[in-house]
Amino acid sequence: MSERLGFDHVTKVFEGQRGEADFVAFDDVTLQAGPSEFLAVVGPSGCGKSTLLRMAAGLVSPTAGKVLLGDQPVQEPPPGVIYLFQQYAKSLFAWRNVIDNVMFPLESAPRARRGELRRQCQDYLRQVGLAGFEEKYPWQLSGGMQQRVAIARALAANPRVLLLDEPFSAVDALTRMELQSLLLQLWERRRFTAILVTHDVEEAIFLADRVAVLSARPTALKEIIDVDLPRPRDQLATREHPRFLSLRHHITASLLGPNEKTNEHAALV
Repeated sequence: MSERLGFDHVTKVFEGQRGEADFVAFDDVTLQAGPSEFLAVVGPSGCGKSTLLRMAAGLVSPTAGKVLLGDQPVQEPPPGVIYLFQQYAKSLFAWRNVIDNVMFPLESAPRARRGELRRQCQDYLRQVGLAGFEEKYPWQLSGGMQQRVAIARALAANPRVLLLDEPFSAVDALTRMELQSLLLQLWERRRFTAILVTHDVEEAIFLADRVAVLSARPTALKEIIDVDLPRPRDQLATREHPRFLSLRHHITASLLGPNEKTNEHAALV
């Protein structure tokens, strides 16, 4: 079951060190991802996109305002909210094989159910294209395969909300597109709420229902854009759709700022 996750007038200030001024990361941001929605968040480098996810995960508290899961404030890591990190290699346990990595979120389950749960995890590995790799270790896999293990482990945790922190930025372009398509297939099947932060405008448009555009520091919400492209989406047909190109132009121009809009238009032409 998916869940609504929102930021209600969230401000985040980090205290300055050794006489330095306080650092305002977010300034009165209100944003919401509805149940089963795929929301992407883009913004300039260093604007605090990952901090937004850490607040959603209950790892960092806002200075003012609230992060809400459903109607409940997030004050600690809530059950059912799963964080998929950018550095997938560091999130996997090198001493565990693939199936045991995927089983990790289920270790508190009764021992009598371990056989059933192991079969479920084997099915998750099949869904991400890793059937037959159960006994391999992370260091024996490519980067893209390691990220597939991380996705399977996230599925095993039965997420209500999946937080994605630039999860495909460390893999090559072709693997990135394969993983994007895989993520969409799994989201369409499971209908969890997804929040993705990314620096890649095309990735945001390809995956999301809406794209939230953040400003440079102190970060504020500039605009939210509906991605009115048909689903299911295809890496070739969707990216060649006139509306995709229009959205890419608009979002990129918004990120670059008013002084760069002419140059962006010229580059796209």
